[in-house]
Amino acid sequence: MESTNEPRPGDDTFNGFQMSLPENCVEYMLFVINDQPEAQRTTLSSLETIRKVALQRLDELTKDYIWQREPLKLETRIDNGLVYLHGRTDYGDNVEDEWLIVYLLRTLSISFPNLWIRIFDSDGEFLLIEAAKVLPKWLSPENDTNRVWINRGQLRIIPLLPSSSSSPPSSKAHNQISLHEALSIIRTNPNILIHSPLIEAEAFYRLEKYPGQIASSLHHALVTIPRKLAYILHERPKAVAPAVEAFYLRDPASLKPLLSPTPDSLLLPPTDLVTISVRLTKVLYAQLKSQHFDPPPVWREHFLQAAQLNEGGGLSVSEKDEGKQALQKLQTLARLEMGMKLTTGFEILARGAEKSDSRVAREVALLLEDLAEDGEEAALPTDEEIRMWKDVDREDDDSWMDIDFADFERELAGGGGVQGQSEQQKAGEDNRDAGGETIPTFGDATTQADLRKMVSRFEAFLNDETAGLDGAEIDEMDQDDDDDDDEDSDIDMDSEDEDKEVSFDEEQFSRMMREMMGIPTTPTSATTKSETTASQNPDTRGTGKGKGKGKGKDEDEDMDMGKDEQEELEALMAQMEKELNSYGALQLDPQKAKTKTSTRALKGEVEEGSSKGETRKIVKTTAANGESDDDDMDDDEEEEEGGGDAVDLDYNLAKNLLESFKSQAGMAGPASNLLGLMGMTLPRDEEYSDGEGKS
Repeated sequence: MESTNEPRPGDDTFNGFQMSLPENCVEYMLFVINDQPEAQRTTLSSLETIRKVALQRLDELTKDYIWQREPLKLETRIDNGLVYLHGRTDYGDNVEDEWLIVYLLRTLSISFPNLWIRIFDSDGEFLLIEAAKVLPKWLSPENDTNRVWINRGQLRIIPLLPSSSSSPPSSKAHNQISLHEALSIIRTNPNILIHSPLIEAEAFYRLEKYPGQIASSLHHALVTIPRKLAYILHERPKAVAPAVEAFYLRDPASLKPLLSPTPDSLLLPPTDLVTISVRLTKVLYAQLKSQHFDPPPVWREHFLQAAQLNEGGGLSVSEKDEGKQALQKLQTLARLEMGMKLTTGFEILARGAEKSDSRVAREVALLLEDLAEDGEEAALPTDEEIRMWKDVDREDDDSWMDIDFADFERELAGGGGVQGQSEQQKAGEDNRDAGGETIPTFGDATTQADLRKMVSRFEAFLNDETAGLDGAEIDEMDQDDDDDDDEDSDIDMDSEDEDKEVSFDEEQFSRMMREMMGIPTTPTSATTKSETTASQNPDTRGTGKGKGKGKGKDEDEDMDMGKDEQEELEALMAQMEKELNSYGALQLDPQKAKTKTSTRALKGEVEEGSSKGETRKIVKTTAANGESDDDDMDDDEEEEEGGGDAVDLDYNLAKNLLESFKSQAGMAGPASNLLGLMGMTLPRDEEYSDGEGKS
């Protein structure tokens, strides 16, 4: 069970449960801060002026904009002695609403120099998330709360306090500041706040496309809907957002009224259909178009009629006219399908208006009630009136929804495109045998270059002299400091002391790794290292005896213990190397290793099948000839060292890496992780079916 530093009920520091912001919500607070504290009445008057200006600019910029769920809202709040404007907006699936709010608040802070704005969402300080690559190391999600502010259009950050900068990194509570502390720092010493143009540029990068993004995020589409719904959309164009969301989040219970075979029970029956242009955001259009929805019974007749359009005329037409008719039929079906989905959403929205908190849903229900009371024929617009509406025939291109998966895969793979395909085809044509069949090769020029790069990077990784025992460096903000109890710290201190006592021969370990991976070793350096170690550290297991008593005795015992452990480690490494050599794991030439293994197996069978006398004879003969398994091993090693020039070491290294990657069976493992750190990604294992069993 993981430990946590958060106070629990019953603790002295417990101050109630913290309220978390709902998902897909952004919250913002606006404070008026002057050099001298003002009266509450004056502050309220200033905040009211700011609120009116904010709402006025909101209406000007978002007159034709459609919010996904909620617009920007500001209300005066007095809480814990603080007077400020507060707002919370649920932006749903459209994150552009969140950045539009940031843009509006930033422009508002330019008009009011004394206005300080704090904005955050369910992810925390999302402005810092945008600028994560350029943030200082001391700024982390554990201490960034209440530190990020917007003033005069600039991003200002409260630095660590002098008392907290000297505290250890594990004490997160000392690095956090409350809202009251942040406001006090801004009021008393605003000059210490950090303003980094680099961080600001990264945090406000998405705001560069505003205010033009407000218009470019809209999409106009032609839909075929009932005339009654066309009238509602003309009167309440922003009602399309809750209607689309009602359709997008539909459930079987809400679709029950649509299963009726007759349109009499529906609020918006599919009668008297008209085709008009509807204004949506790109997110709403994508939600509506991407949904698969089978036509309800009352809509099926309209789809059959649209499918039979221009069929059975009996007149011969040209191929060009046939293409136009087919395109027209597809457009008619697409507009009818979009209209059916939109009408279904309004049907669900109007039926649930009584239980809904949405003001727009209640307005739609009231409009339907007024039409029923006044009479539809007198209230509904005619075709001539509909043609007079603004942008009634506008239809935008929706090619922005099309995704070329070939380009997408090519981007994920790092490019290549047609040029890479032509190179592969050329390589395949150049590698054919007499029968015309393609010979399996090691890949094209690009693949061979990648393998050479893989080998060179791995060698550079092992030859890196700057790397230490600690391995890769990790920033403090990437370390998890949640588990910092006293017991854990004591255990960590004990383990650190034990690690310091254990010695480690880096060169010996590097030599063994090079032999296992097929990289040429430098025996002279290893031998020199061993000789130097032996000359500097002779066998001193009994040097502790006869020493004087006192502090010197304890120091000698510690030194002897360290030397003994070093000797044991060297003996263990030598034994491991000997065992690996006996199995041929360190052999660079697989053919020699195979021959050697067969010879030893045959020798074992002869010895096992002979009598005791014969065994003694074999042993004596072997001893007389001066041969042994160790001598054979030494001879083999000498042969390998002498004939090392004939072995393709790069091939052995690449072969070992690829076999290690293959043994992972598509899962994470040391080979893929190591190559990933070097910036390389291996493809999926697809070997030739006829390549099995080949040496």
